[in-house]
Parts: sequence; structure tokens; C-alpha cells
Amino acid sequence: MTVLKAESLSKNFRRGGLWGGGAALKAVDNVSIDLKEGETLAIVGESGSGKSTTARMVMRLIAADEGSIHLLGKEISHVRGKRLRMLRKHIQMVFQDPFASLNPRMKIVETVGEGLRVHQPKLSKAERRVRVAQTLQQCGMDEEALDRYPHQFSGGQRQRIGIARALIVKPKILVLDEPVSALDVSVQAQILNLLKEIQTQQNLSYLFISHDLSVVQHIADRVLVMFAGRVVEQGTVTDVFESPKHPYTKMLLAARPIDYPHERTGKDEIAEVSEGIADTGCAFRLRCSNVQDDCADFDGLDQSDDPEHSYHCLHPITD
Repeated sequence: MTVLKAESLSKNFRRGGLWGGGAALKAVDNVSIDLKEGETLAIVGESGSGKSTTARMVMRLIAADEGSIHLLGKEISHVRGKRLRMLRKHIQMVFQDPFASLNPRMKIVETVGEGLRVHQPKLSKAERRVRVAQTLQQCGMDEEALDRYPHQFSGGQRQRIGIARALIVKPKILVLDEPVSALDVSVQAQILNLLKEIQTQQNLSYLFISHDLSVVQHIADRVLVMFAGRVVEQGTVTDVFESPKHPYTKMLLAARPIDYPHERTGKDEIAEVSEGIADTGCAFRLRCSNVQDDCADFDGLDQSDDPEHSYHCLHPITD
């Protein structure tokens, strides 16, 4: 069952100019998402690819210029006010920086329990405290954390608190925006394992935003690759990682840190191409090793026959 569906989302921002009257920057261009119950869909891409903007649009933190969003079968693109607040109990967000996302003046019991004040206002203070303690315990935190402040915890502990805050209202979907990128590698593994455990227990769906393909390979079922605001490839993690079709996906995979550098195969030719984004045709053609003359006129449409593994490239990788 599809729990979150976004169709043809687009978003422009104004850059420069007085009162934002400068040239339009197309941050997201015609992006569609189909998230199934109990699965993890990862959106990957370099900084500025549009992945976080896409996440914020499906959360309705920013409005899309075009497109539609369906949450649990209901169209929510234009829902506002109290109705939108009530719908948000089904979809919650975990942010990249666990310290910046927590109010330094609020005790943990207040921070984590804030969602209950909105969505279950009839609960007493004592009942909220019990629920917060139970949720923190699910996230690997003990009851001593309740009356402490964010600065008294490590980065990994703060992110566990951020996850507990998202889980307290029992959502169906978590949007995880680079949730482990600010953490040490050993702590990253702990948080990823926690997320997988919670997902299994509660049958949650995750929309996982990341630039780290090693993390994505560990946690995701399907992956959607973005470049310059557009989707360039998508499919199962196995298909995309073992048989990438778009040259940009190949570049991202080649850039992953590996334990044994001598195991690299071949020369990374893409890295030698001048960086840049083309304004017309294929946006990646200025950096692509497979570029041909007809790439300058490419309309960006899907070129694949397999709906389970699609790519948007006139000259895909064939080996």
C-alpha cells in the first residue's frame, strides 16, 4: 500500500535582486515519489541537488509551486491550518543537526512530549511523562534523561531524543533528513540499527535523505538519485548499486570512501570533467564522460523500459 505519493513536484527560488526579484533558481523540477508501507525510500544526491527541498515539500514545511501530495490516500497539497496540524501526526521529521533541532531551554520531557500537547491534549502531565519515558526507552534512553537539557547529552544521544520526539505521536511515516551525517561513524551505525529496529517493530515507512551512499546501501530498499533538481535514476538498492545506468549515479558510487583503495576498478574519468550544470538539455552533460552532441537537446524524459529501474539518459552505462 502506498502511504505517501507526490506527483510532479516543482519548486523555484529567487536568488539575488531586491525583495527576491532576481533570477529564478529551479530547486526541484518535476519530481515524483511513491513510498510504500514499511519500506525505506532513499533520496540521494550532492549538495544542492534538491533532495532536502523535496523532503520539506512533502512535509508541507514549504509549499510546492506545482504538483500534488497524497498522504495515506488523502490529497494534502493545499491543506492549511488546524487540519494540516492534525495530519502531521501521521508524518514526522528527524533533522540533520540534533542539537539545533532541540530547544536548549526546554527539558527533554517537555521537548519530546510537545507533540502530545498538540495531538492528545486531554492527557494529564503525569500521563505525558509516562508516554515520554516509554518512547525514550524505545530509543535507548533511560528515565534519567527526562529532566535534563539538550546540552547535557552527546550528539548520538541528542539524535535519539530527536527520533523519540518524532515517534511520540505514533506516525506512519518518518522523513529523515541526513539524520546521521553529523555523527561519528560508530554512532552512525548505532542510530541506523535503531531506526531499522523501530521500523520493524512499528511497520514505519521512511523517506531517507542522504548524500552518503554507504549509509543508503545499509538502510534503504529503493533509491532515487537526484541531480540539479531532477530525478536521473531510481530503482531498488541492488539494481542501482550493482548496475547503475546514469553516469551521475556511477560518479556518486565511485566517490564513496572504501576500505581498500587498491580495489578501485579503472580510472574515474568523470571526476576529470569540468564541474558545472548545463542550463539546457541534459543538466549533467558538462561533467559527463558519455556526453554526445544530442545531449544538448535532451528533454530529460525517462529512457528506460523497466519501471522498477528507470533512468533519464540518452547514453546510459551499458557495462
